Amino acid sequence: MKNYAHTVREELKSIIIFIALIWLVFALDFFLPLERLGLIPRDGGGLIGILTMTFLHGDLAHIMGNIVPLVIMLALLAGSRANSLMIVGMIVLIGGGLLWMFGRGNTLHIGASLLVFGLATFLIVSGLLEKRIVPMIIAAFVAITYGSVLISGIAPWQQGVSWDGHLFGGIGGAITAWLLVGRNVHKILP
Repeated sequence: MKNYAHTVREELKSIIIFIALIWLVFALDFFLPLERLGLIPRDGGGLIGILTMTFLHGDLAHIMGNIVPLVIMLALLAGSRANSLMIVGMIVLIGGGLLWMFGRGNTLHIGASLLVFGLATFLIVSGLLEKRIVPMIIAAFVAITYGSVLISGIAPWQQGVSWDGHLFGGIGGAITAWLLVGRNVHKILP
């Protein structure tokens, strides 16, 4: 894995722009029917949702529930030596693709939680695979802080919750960690 060493400060502008875009889309959704651009599994029109669902939220509680952990996960990722943009893109595409193929049919999926679950899982899995002290500390922090949410978030009996989006986001994060770190761990470690 190529070393993309950078700091949170260097990526702070990108994080702020990304979060501002989510808020802008949330505000525009009051005037335009943007929610219909969410992901609908196995529906050709819902395919666009792979790229758009992260920016769409149903109400203030929904967006606030996603924004805080999203900022934390992006900041933790920004402090790593990984290519943050590539990781976010891979999680969105892999997790969203899996959700589109295998998610509950006739269900509109919106929200950044697929990405949140994907980033959390990426940070945990990549930290364990790298076996370096800082990534392992980050993995432990994420597991301790968000572990119960990661487990309860995939419970299928929750009404109005995209538990399958959480599940496939987590799987997308694990696959991304394996592709970017796991296959190359012998090249990183002495």
